[in-house]
Amino acid sequence: MTRKTVRIAMNGVTGRMGHRQHLVRSILALREQGGLDLGGGATLWPEPVLVGRREHALRALADEHGLDPGAVSTDLDAVLADDSVDIYFDAQVTSAREEALKKAVAAGKHIYTEKPTATSVGAALELARAADRAGVKHGVVQDKLFLPGLRKLRRLVEGGFFGRVLSVRGEFGYWVFEGDWQDAQRPSWNYRAEDGGGIVVDMFPHWEYVLHGLFGRVRTVQALAATHVPRRWDERGEPYQATADDAAYGIFELEGGAVAQINSSWAVRVNRDELVEFQVDGTEGSAVAGLRRCRFQHRSGTPKPVWNPDLPATEPFREQWQEVPDNQEFDNGFKAQWELFLRHVVLDEPYSWDLLAGARGVQLAELGLKSSADGRRYDVPELGL
Repeated sequence: MTRKTVRIAMNGVTGRMGHRQHLVRSILALREQGGLDLGGGATLWPEPVLVGRREHALRALADEHGLDPGAVSTDLDAVLADDSVDIYFDAQVTSAREEALKKAVAAGKHIYTEKPTATSVGAALELARAADRAGVKHGVVQDKLFLPGLRKLRRLVEGGFFGRVLSVRGEFGYWVFEGDWQDAQRPSWNYRAEDGGGIVVDMFPHWEYVLHGLFGRVRTVQALAATHVPRRWDERGEPYQATADDAAYGIFELEGGAVAQINSSWAVRVNRDELVEFQVDGTEGSAVAGLRRCRFQHRSGTPKPVWNPDLPATEPFREQWQEVPDNQEFDNGFKAQWELFLRHVVLDEPYSWDLLAGARGVQLAELGLKSSADGRRYDVPELGL
């Protein structure tokens, strides 16, 4: 048995997503299982190097998780100059990400990053081109494709269950408290456009890869963004004006003619089974997928409701759907994609969720905001390097 150590500079792990999903539930989880089995008696051992601005917070994380106290740094340039570091990972705030990724590419590090990858589609494309020119491998987190519910939905798509897909309807969101009488569940920068905040910038990149990966490329976008809660309170309890959108209502035309409608909101109270759900309707059947569950209704088993507003509804509509069985154990979605990227780096296995895919997400967000500002529908040109 041979063990290959891969050192990963992880920038932004003091934040909620970087800490919980990427450090604890992905990299540390891989270490807890004894590393990543590469086959042929070889194991990949991920060695994180914690990078950030607050040394005390980084050292506290290293101590909490039993990591090498020397593998902590507030000097990104020094970490990138270290030849023993193989991969640079970025989970910083959006406004800081682009410059750090440029430095990592210039240093010859393989890149794995959260999205959006940059603040404009032009900059996102240039990052992808620079990484290709440098010959480094690169990947962008597209975690929702690896969730159990959407993996079950993919099973239906690939099995031809839907026939011709007609429409996709998505509902995402929950109530994020304003921060005055209850603490907000999201950081205040999410609501400041000048800091890279806004739900369009945050969520439209997700919708791009979900739609593209499951149903086809997005051809047009029409969106309306709104700031429903204009006054919020920050982490110090100080009031501030929200300058970024907290809700967005989008219509997307897909290749093949299907239409997707997706509502995204941090100002909605949840009346659904999961925080995100997608209903897919096709000529042969329909399905509703969330984070974990996926239910379906085939054409042959579709009830025949009759509209009659004069009588109360007596049909148990939710009970008329069947559950897609698990059939397998689904690992954490972030960890599953990390494993594929690490195998791509070490074994050169195929990997499609790269910086060009990340640029498509930035493009859709950019055009969504433009559509909202102009009140128009826009074509989404196909991107290439």
